[in-house]
This record gives sequence, structure tokens and C-alpha cells, in this order.
Amino acid sequence: MPQTKFQKLMFALITVIITVPCFVFYCSSYEAGGFSVEVIKNSWIFIPIEFVLAYLCEIFIGSPLSVKLALKAINPKENDHMIVETAIICATVGIMCPLMSFLATIIYNGIIAVGMNGAPLDNFLINFIPYWLQKVVLNFPFALLSQLFFIQPLVRTIFKAIFKQKDEKVENINKEQELVEAK
Repeated sequence: MPQTKFQKLMFALITVIITVPCFVFYCSSYEAGGFSVEVIKNSWIFIPIEFVLAYLCEIFIGSPLSVKLALKAINPKENDHMIVETAIICATVGIMCPLMSFLATIIYNGIIAVGMNGAPLDNFLINFIPYWLQKVVLNFPFALLSQLFFIQPLVRTIFKAIFKQKDEKVENINKEQELVEAK
């Protein structure tokens, strides 16, 4: 999978592009009491905000920590690559779900509820931890299952398709260089 810093950034970008709309629609549907066209219309305003937050969290916190955690639990030399990838996905969800739920609690229950809708600030401060834990409990099963069975397989397929051509070009350049050096 990603080998270079650029590839890691692109992998995170592809992941966030797919993940953020799924989660915004999921969370908005829960808050609205069901999924509808209105939920989709009203959710688009939050996608750019959450996209930026999720991308920054993924590249600076989620990805580096999840790889470290997964490789502490699973030895890549002794296990199949699918087990290693699954461990990394699970570790990423274990880090990103509470982190993004924390940020979503600040945005939805704090900034929007208090700042825009006039809800009492003390209510938000007193209930912050329960709001946050509720979001984690509601988001975690969706996050884990969607990442394992839908999002990450799709991201990996897209990533391989994009960087396959680049890998082939590098191989061709290396072969040409070997031919030149052999002469």
C-alpha cells in the first residue's frame, strides 16, 4: 500500500473523501430520526468542515498511531497482509471514532446548538461528556463495519488503480536504466 509520504497523503485523502459524507449523512439521519432527501440537503454544509478536520486528524494522529498500535499487536512478518491491514483498520477506527465524535460534539452540540440556536451554554458544558460518549457508542459500530467491509476495500482498490500506473512507470525507468548501465 502507501510507501511514500505523498502516497500516504493521497491514501488519507481518498479515505476521507469517501468516509466523511457517509458519516455526516449517518449522523444527520440519526439526529433527524431517519434518512431523507432533506437530511442530504441539510448535511452538505457540514461536509467541508468535517472533511478538513478528518483529513488533519487522519494524517497527524489517526494514521501514525494506528500503524504503531497495530504493529504492536500483529507481527507483519508472521501474519498474512490481510490480517495486518485489518488490524490497522481496527486501530484507526479505535482512534478516529472517539476523536471525530469529540469534534462533532463540539461542532453540533456546542457551536451550532449554543452559538447559532441559542441553547444554554451551561447545558452543553454539563452534558459534554454524555453527548460525546453517546456519539462514540452510536458511531463506533457503523465506523468499524463500514471501514472493514466497504470503505477500505474501495479506498484500496482506487489507490491501487491510481498508483499502479505510477509503479509501472518506475519499473520501466529502472529497466531502461539497467539496460543503459549494462552497455
